This record gives sequence, structure tokens and C-alpha cells, in this order.
Amino acid sequence: HWFGGGRVDRLNGVDQVDIMASRHADWHIGPIIYQVFVDRFAPPTKSLEELRKIHPSPQSVHGWSEPAEGGERNAETKYWTSEIAYWGGDLQGVISKLDYIKSFGDVLYLQPIFEAYSSHKYDTGDYMKIDPAYGTEADFEELAKGLHDRGMRLVLDGVFNHVGVNNKLFKDAMKSPDAPCRHWFFIGEEYGALGYKAWQGGGTLAEWRLEDSNLRDYLWENETSVVATWLQRGADGFRLDVGTEIGREFLWSLTKAAHRHKYGSLIVGEVSAYPRWWTEAMDGVLSFWMGWVISGVANGKMGGVFAGMQIEQLILDSSMEQVLKSWIIVSNHDLPRLTAKYPDPEVRKFAQTLQFVLPGAVCIYYGEELGMVGAVEPFNREPMKWDWANETNEQYNFTRELVNMRRYHRALRIGDFDNLHSFSLLAFMRRTDRIAEMIIVLANPLWTPIEEQLVVPEEDLLEYTLFRDFFSGAETRIHGGTIEAMVPPRTVRVFHMVNETGPSAEQYKRIYGHFDTFPSVSPVGSLGNSVGDII
Repeated sequence: HWFGGGRVDRLNGVDQVDIMASRHADWHIGPIIYQVFVDRFAPPTKSLEELRKIHPSPQSVHGWSEPAEGGERNAETKYWTSEIAYWGGDLQGVISKLDYIKSFGDVLYLQPIFEAYSSHKYDTGDYMKIDPAYGTEADFEELAKGLHDRGMRLVLDGVFNHVGVNNKLFKDAMKSPDAPCRHWFFIGEEYGALGYKAWQGGGTLAEWRLEDSNLRDYLWENETSVVATWLQRGADGFRLDVGTEIGREFLWSLTKAAHRHKYGSLIVGEVSAYPRWWTEAMDGVLSFWMGWVISGVANGKMGGVFAGMQIEQLILDSSMEQVLKSWIIVSNHDLPRLTAKYPDPEVRKFAQTLQFVLPGAVCIYYGEELGMVGAVEPFNREPMKWDWANETNEQYNFTRELVNMRRYHRALRIGDFDNLHSFSLLAFMRRTDRIAEMIIVLANPLWTPIEEQLVVPEEDLLEYTLFRDFFSGAETRIHGGTIEAMVPPRTVRVFHMVNETGPSAEQYKRIYGHFDTFPSVSPVGSLGNSVGDII
């Protein structure tokens, strides 16, 4: 990997081409991820009566059109009633919607699917079994095959910091001091009335003692481990729950093991912190940091210029590759939906556009493309509104535009991030080894229009080159390595180079990577730092 702060244009042409080709071939870099909560995604084929047999009281079953309700803690189970409320979605339902998922994403990320008592399933009961309410191992294999046949990937939720109190291993450990897995947990009088260390003190989740090497063998090291088993069965990677609590040493160990079990597998972790060093421990992180930067700019609490500087600094602190592999999180099952966070549709579009043009992988939480509502759990986890999935829905149409834009423009997926100096805008360019792929982004976070002239420090960007905004069609031309544009309030301009005819295009005949480049032009001697010293 190139760890030079992301500016591959400082390298010779051959290295630039090789690095971009490597990024292009790496499915970890710049994909769109579609996140699914299985119970709430596709309506079940089972009747309510059948579902109630699967989920007896105190679990509850609801019709697909029923809204979620806040709950209370059940004295018998210690679970909140909203945690054990079911709508009946399963893996076969997800399989029936694979073409829809593919239209929005390249990777399907499933929230936990292993046997558990709750509907969210972060309380794993058995890591080696698909929850019977969701289906069977055969259903899982059919899902994985359906995705792979469509050129997609499958990422599972790995919950390895804690486990459900209904897990047999935990029950055995609590029953006997001599249980082989006793040392896999924190058990003792020092943990109060519960007698064990419970995650966040809730009583339904027991923390793993990852310091035990036998436990690590069971979870990820051995060829028969949890991680190895599901990678062999068809998963392509894991998203790690509460990654920061696992710790960087164990995250690094888990990532190495996953790569050993399956070449090209992906490990990303939930990190609500500045990503430096966490990105060294895994392939990438769930970048809540980038999501909060977007939120700060969109809500007027962080200056656009400052945001650009901080993103530039992150790339220097880690690497361009690591940032490109990290998932940009603007909403999920633990965060408010976009409609709740940004009630103003224009501000919401502003934030969503930044998610699609900044460096990293885009993560779409199911239903965000429809404009579903919900500020907190369980209201942000309601059943999918399939009747909203049509072209009369403005949010649906806009999200499709963003997906199409990102899929068409290679620079938005794999390109470097180069911050542009501005008075008031979040301004940057995304570039690859090919000059024609350059994207210039000008984002105005203010409530007033901004007109600025900015320097674009790219030596291969020639005079009078035409750029056009992807959304509005607004045009501007390059003059002497600068760009001038008027950006309306709360608007992101995404300028791409236009393939036009005439002198403005023909001047690129000996510049590598343009529409009009001579076939004889190679990156050797014509791209980047490729020319030798003049003696």
C-alpha cells in the first residue's frame, strides 16, 4: 500500500497506475454497503399464528404494518419488551429482495443472524447456528450464493465482546467452577448481585474474557472457530460490534486470522473515535468520525474549510488506503434516521451527498433510501416500507442518483482526496491516475450563496477544460489551474470533466488518461514524477 498521505501524484507514472489498479481490484475499497436488520426487512410468508408459535410469550409478534412501540423491562427475562418484539422477517425474505439490494449496494451487511433470544440478536446464544426464526444453514448458503452470483459480497455481524446469558457456554460456566469455559468469563463476587461482568450492567449480556487464549481459539484462531466456520460457509467478512472494547491487539489478531482462513476476507470494526491506529488493527473501521464531521458541516457547527483540513490530517495520520476501506456511517440501528437528524430535506440531501463523495465506503441503513423515520431505538428499526419504494418518492429517486453517480465515477470510489484551499467551502478533488476521471467537489454549508475562485493544484489539468455539475448541469471552465463557481446555499456541486471535442480536448493528446490521449502515450515519462533530471 502507498502510505504517503494519499498523494500518489507525487510518484512516478507506473506506480500511480499500479496503485489505482490495485485499489480498483480490491472489493474492500470504496463499495456501497447495504445494511439489513433481517427481522424488519422483508414481510414474512408465515402467518401471525405460526410466528407466535416460534416466539411464545413474553416475546411478542406484530403485523408488518404495526409501528414499533417503546417498552418496559420484563422482570422475568430482564429484556426490554421492545428487544423481544418480532415482525417475522427471515433469510428467505432477504433472498427474495436481492435484486433490489443490488440496485443500491455492492455489499450486503447483515445484522446478527445467529441463534439468540432477542430480535436484535446481539445476545448470541449459539454462534454456530442460524437462528431458527431466520432459517437454516441451507438458507444461508443460498443467500451467499445468490449474492456471489450477482457479483456481490456478504458481511456478517460479529459480536465477540459479549454473549447472551442464554448461551450454553455461559450457563455452564455459571453452574460450575470446574467448567472448561469458566475462565472465558468474568465471574465472581466482585461483580455484585449478578455474579458476572455484564456489558453495560444490563444483565442480559455477559462479557467475554478475551485474554483467555482458548476462547480466542474458539472465536477466531482455530480452523473450526466461529470466524473460520462462517467464512468457509460463504461469508466474505465480519463487521465487529463495539470494536474499541475488543482492543487493538485482539482486533489485529482477529484480522490476521480471518485473512488466513479466507484470502481477501474483510474485517471492519465499530469505532466511535478518531480512526488513527484503529485502522492499523483491522482492514478498516466503521467511521462514525467521518459521519460526525458530515453532521457538523451540515448542521453549521463545523466549518467546511476546517472539515477539509481534518480529513486531510486523518489521511496523513493513517493512509489513503485505510480511509478508503472505512465505512462512512451517517445512520444505523443505533443512530437517528436521516429524516430525524436532518428534518430539512435540503440539509438532508447535503449530508447524504457528502457521504457519497468523501473518501471511504458508503453504508446505507435499510430504508434510508425511502426516507423512513425514527429518532431512537426501537423507532429507527421499524419494518421496511416497501410501498414507499417507487419513483413518486423523492428520497428514493435522489438516493438512486447518488448510487449511479458513485458507480459511474471511478474517482469517487478509489481516488485520492486532495483538499482545496477555500475561504468558506468544503472543497476538494478526487483523482486517480487518469486525468479525465478527476472530480472537483465544492460544498457550501452556509445559508447564503458563495462565489469563489480556487486553485486546483494539478499540473495535468489544462486551460479551458470544461467541468459540469452532476446534479444541476451547471458548468465552469479551468483557467490557469483555477476554477471559479457559484455554489447555492446548502448545496454540493460535484463537477466532472466533460468529454467535449475541439481544441480544449485535443490539447490533452500527450497527457496520460484523457479522452483524447494519443494511444502511444504511456504513464512512463508522461505521468507524475516520471521525467529524469535535466543535466
